[in-house]
Amino acid sequence: MSEVIACAGLAKTFFQGEVAVPVLVDVSLKVGAGETVAVIGASGSGKSTLLHLLGGLDQPTSGQVLLQGRDLAQVNEGERGALRNRALGFVYQFHHLLMEFSALENVAMPLFIRRMERRAAEAQAAEVLRRVGLGHRLTHRPGALSGGERQRVAVARALVTQPSCLLVDEPTGNLDRASADAVFDLLLGLCREQGAALVMVTHDASLAARTGRMLQLVDGRLAD
Repeated sequence: MSEVIACAGLAKTFFQGEVAVPVLVDVSLKVGAGETVAVIGASGSGKSTLLHLLGGLDQPTSGQVLLQGRDLAQVNEGERGALRNRALGFVYQFHHLLMEFSALENVAMPLFIRRMERRAAEAQAAEVLRRVGLGHRLTHRPGALSGGERQRVAVARALVTQPSCLLVDEPTGNLDRASADAVFDLLLGLCREQGAALVMVTHDASLAARTGRMLQLVDGRLAD
């Protein structure tokens, strides 16, 4: 199984004044194509920090992150952004949709960033929205959608570029149980269809148990 994303010896230390606060300590992880991995841990254990480092959204204090075999520290910001856009999809607890744009425009946004022709981008976005059950809501803005519908739009936006890996941060934390299960079912199903790997951080053990591998973050270190 080829590795899509990996890290080795990853560490992150924050400073409160002159006091060093280590959050991650010597974290190593390899995720293969199509693999689903959940990282669980208490609030403040560093789960989101780990995801931000894997996604190249933050820089580690030490260690290495490889995305499709490329060391994120060895490429410039422009190349890093292009690599993220090509290889990664992100889903967050808060949907981070752009409220002034329609569902269709929100989902097409990563394709616009790629400078894809607008008509083709919107056609691709519309197809993914239909697959998440929102084909009838293309022109609605986020303010006119329910919480579950907004999160489905966020899932569609993450998958529209057909990434090799999804990084998912508490994807159902703002939803009721029924909506949470429905969104997660959708996420797993679409990942399987596209052959995308999934790395999810969550405090929800019942969701984590449905992935192929579950790891726990304790005192800044990963354990099976």
